[in-house]
Amino acid sequence: MSVPTTVLVLASPGQGHVNPLMILSQRLVEYGCNIIFVNTESIHNKVITSMGNQEGGFTEQSRIKLVSIPDGLGPDADRSNLGELLDSIMKSMPAKLEKLIEDLRLKDGVTLSCIVIDVVVAWALEIARKIGIKGVLFYPSSATALALQHSIPKLIEDGIIDSNGLPITQKTFQLSPSFPPMDTTCIWWAKTYPLLHGNEIFNQFVHLMQTVEPPEWWLCNSTPDLEPGALSYTPKLLPIGPLLRSYEDDKERSLGQFWEEDLSCINWLDQQPHASVVYLAFGSSTLFDNKQFAELALGLELANRPFLWVVRQDSDSDSDYNNKVSLPNEFKGNQGKIVKWAPQQKVLSHPAIACFVSHCGWNSTIEGLSNGVPFLCWPYFADQFLNKTYICDALKVGLGFDSDETGLISHEEIKDKVDKVLKDGNIRSRAHVLKEKLLNNLKDGGTSSENLNKFVKWLNE
Repeated sequence: MSVPTTVLVLASPGQGHVNPLMILSQRLVEYGCNIIFVNTESIHNKVITSMGNQEGGFTEQSRIKLVSIPDGLGPDADRSNLGELLDSIMKSMPAKLEKLIEDLRLKDGVTLSCIVIDVVVAWALEIARKIGIKGVLFYPSSATALALQHSIPKLIEDGIIDSNGLPITQKTFQLSPSFPPMDTTCIWWAKTYPLLHGNEIFNQFVHLMQTVEPPEWWLCNSTPDLEPGALSYTPKLLPIGPLLRSYEDDKERSLGQFWEEDLSCINWLDQQPHASVVYLAFGSSTLFDNKQFAELALGLELANRPFLWVVRQDSDSDSDYNNKVSLPNEFKGNQGKIVKWAPQQKVLSHPAIACFVSHCGWNSTIEGLSNGVPFLCWPYFADQFLNKTYICDALKVGLGFDSDETGLISHEEIKDKVDKVLKDGNIRSRAHVLKEKLLNNLKDGGTSSENLNKFVKWLNE
C-alpha cells in the first residue's frame, strides 16, 4: 500500500493569504494528500478559536493538521505593523521551520514530499532546497499584480516610479503589447496601509525578486480567460483558480477563518426576494473612521433595500488597527442584517444577493466573479485599487464610488451607485457570462483542473 504524499503549506499571517492556501489544501486532500498547515502562533490561535465548538478539521482522522511556529514578536506586540512583522518573521522563523520539519520526521515519522510556500515568506524555498524537498510558490494576489512586481526595474528605467517605488508622474503606461494600458494608480505597493511606510513594503518586494530563485512550480488563483495578458507575461505562473470553498452542509464553518462565521445570515437570506440584497464586506484589514462609517450606514438607509453587512469586531487588541466605529443614531437598519463575520462563499452563491460592495481583495474579487455578482468597489489599500480598475474598466462588471473634495463618499453617492448597478442589465449580463467562463476551468478538461492534475502528478513522482 502506497504512503500518501504529505505536503507542508506555509502561509503568511493574513486572512487573504490563509484562505486560498486552505482551499488549495482541501483540494490536495481530495487528491489523497496529507497536509501540515503552518501558521504563526497568533494566527493559529485565531483559526482554532473561530471554529467554536466545531471539531471539524482538528480530529485525528482529518488529513489537514494545523500547527504553528512563533513569529518572533512578543505576545503584546502590534502585529498590524506589517513591515515590522515581516522583518521579525524573516529573522526568526527560518530556524524554527527547519526544526519543525526535523521534529515531524524524527518524532512523528512524517516525511514531507513538498512545501507550498506563500510568496511573502518565499525565504522558505531555501530551506526546502537545503533539506532536499520540493518547493513551490503560491501567489495570493492577481497575476497582474505579480507582473507589475516583476516589472519594477523596467518601471524605474522608464521613469514611471522612483527608487522608492512611488509614481513620479500621473501617466498611462503599458507593460507589454498584450497588456491593457494602466495608469499610475495601479502601482499597488504605493498604496499600503495608512499606518505603514510604502517603501518598507516596496523594499521587501525588491529583495524578494532579487534573491528568490524561481521554483519549478509557481501557482496562482486565476484563470487564462480572466488575465490572459498577465499570464502570458509571467509564463512560469500556473493558474489553478478559481479557488472556491465547497461545503458538505449549511452548518459547516470554513476552516482557516480568523473570526467565527455567523451562519444565521444564510437563514435570513433564504427569506429575501431573488436578487434583492446588497451584500457589504470589506475584508480583514479595512478601517473606517466614524464619519465615513456613518455615511455608509445612512446610504444603506437611503437606498431602502435589504442588505447584509459584515462589520468586523477587532476587540482582541488595543492598537490603532481596531475597527472602532459606531452606527449613527438616525440609522434604523430595519431592512438589513449586520453580522461580525460571514461565510462569504455561501453568501455570494445565494440567489438573494443582488450586488457586492467590496474592498476588492483578490479572494473577494475571485469569489464575486465566480458567482456572477455585480460589484460596487471600495478599495482600501495595496492591490485592491488595481483589482478595482480591473473590475470596472477591463471586465466592466462593477462601478466605483466617487468621493467629494474632502475624500468622503457621501450617503447620496452610495444610494446613487447602488441604484445604478442594480438597474444596469449589461453589468449583470457580463457578470453571468464571466461566471460561466471561470467555472468552466474547474470542470474535467478545464485549464485549472488540468493544471492541478499535472501538479499532483508531479507531487507524487
